[in-house]
Amino acid sequence: MKALLIFVLLCPAIVNAAIVNESLYILKDSIVVSSGEKLPYLTYNASTSFTGTNARIVLSPGDVLDLWVHNMDASEHHFEIRGTTPSESILSGDSIHIIHTFLENGIHVFHDPLNYPNQASLGLGGMIVVRDHSYPSFYWNIKEHKRGQNDTVLLGGAVDWAHYSPDFFTINGKSNPYINQDSNARVTGIVGDEIYIYVTNTGQSIHPLHFHGYHVEVRASTRNPNHVGRMKDSQGIYPAEGVVLRLIPDKEGEYPVHDHNLVTTTGANVYPLGLFTTILIAP
Repeated sequence: MKALLIFVLLCPAIVNAAIVNESLYILKDSIVVSSGEKLPYLTYNASTSFTGTNARIVLSPGDVLDLWVHNMDASEHHFEIRGTTPSESILSGDSIHIIHTFLENGIHVFHDPLNYPNQASLGLGGMIVVRDHSYPSFYWNIKEHKRGQNDTVLLGGAVDWAHYSPDFFTINGKSNPYINQDSNARVTGIVGDEIYIYVTNTGQSIHPLHFHGYHVEVRASTRNPNHVGRMKDSQGIYPAEGVVLRLIPDKEGEYPVHDHNLVTTTGANVYPLGLFTTILIAP
């Protein structure tokens, strides 16, 4: 292993910052989509055991992230925290070391920008959340997938992104109904709760999320900071964007959340095996 990248940003006003040690492992395996097919897939996992859900890192403002990224794949990959650290190459079997202080609440997207968006389309993308609260929090990493495309990228073939028409749509690597079995994705609470939903779009399509029954407040956006403060029932999430949404439910019930691009609520055109989940609020 060798340390290739070190970033340090110090703020004298923060004297009780914690050093948070994290590791990410680039692993290749496959995920099973709603049709039962297997797609070759790569993720940033928190251990050497593969899972189709990319790791997320949760910090407090002022925390110093001490991060190792290990490439366990047979091919070269890159790593960057968008808008925070530049892209760095990680050869097969090698590692990079990043130290960075995160001063403010927010959300950050990390991914593989090599030949973007080809390598990222294989699955390599996750989130860093910085928060100063203990309110109920949920995490949605949105992606989409196309039959055969991952194989093409892995073999070095050309992808026609101008005519991109994906077949499968997931939150945290899961399609409906399995999204609701993910306690980090399935939003639950009681009337009057202050609830935060952290969303990253690590796919290649715009995903306009529509909330039935409630409005959400935009608290942060890595792409559209002018949207902060808006109360909306629909929020478009652009590729490589991170958004923080606050929900304060005013009534009990179970209400759906889905992408307003209705094809994304399907899996291989079968409804509702796609980007579809529900919010469950108790009185």
